[in-house]
Amino acid sequence: MNWANRLTICRIILVPVFIMAILYHKLNAALVIFLIAAGTDALDGYIARTRGEKTRFGTVMDPIADKMLIGSAFLCFSLVASLPEYVRMPVYVPLIVISRDIIILLGATVIYLLTGTIDVKPTVLGKVTTLLQMLTIIALLLRFVHSSWMWNITVLFTVVSGLDYIRMGTREINGKL
Repeated sequence: MNWANRLTICRIILVPVFIMAILYHKLNAALVIFLIAAGTDALDGYIARTRGEKTRFGTVMDPIADKMLIGSAFLCFSLVASLPEYVRMPVYVPLIVISRDIIILLGATVIYLLTGTIDVKPTVLGKVTTLLQMLTIIALLLRFVHSSWMWNITVLFTVVSGLDYIRMGTREINGKL
């Protein structure tokens, strides 16, 4: 168990704490928790790359931890009716964000089942999408007046990056079969 993996596990542990902060309308606490969790995401990747500590566990669990954090935030902002109106978002936003992640996961599973291998490599577009998703969450927690612009831009990037991953997965399957 290296430091990068410990940070990933820390991020996973912070997810229910973050959800509770939102449910109890402690948005400032939720912001701090989210910033710490997002910081562990950046830090674990940096540590794994610079120290040569990339592991199979980290390769699988790091994106899962990200999806747990981001997905739970988007669901809370959409489904918790008691949140102030300026922090709420329409249900289509988490639906699109979570659907993309499920499609990517199912695609990766199909590729693995058909080919026996899978090479998990996030794209630049995928990384930009994750960054925009995180910035949208921060904007909502900061009660940014124009958050609707943020989440709509995020939805656009989410759809485009999802289509890009589908294109890449299709190429990988066709190239290996």
